[in-house]
Amino acid sequence: MELKELTDLLRECAGVDEGVDLDGDVLDTPFDELGYDSLAVLQVTGVIERDHRIQLSDDTVAEATTPRLLLEFINEQLGAASAVRAA
Repeated sequence: MELKELTDLLRECAGVDEGVDLDGDVLDTPFDELGYDSLAVLQVTGVIERDHRIQLSDDTVAEATTPRLLLEFINEQLGAASAVRAA
């Protein structure tokens, strides 16, 4: 998953703060500085889990305080799921 897909989902699921440019360099910006609380991030990860048939633990989601960290966790699970499906 790329940053563009994640930011699109953030916009769709939780909206966007007027003062935030999600098209900018936001990979290492904490979600709370982007205007997203933990519930918004959980909502987005729920959509990702459903759409990509992966599972992220609540602890993992809580540790993902920035888009970069969340993408790392998501892509790790996507890779694992892909390997299982290929086997």
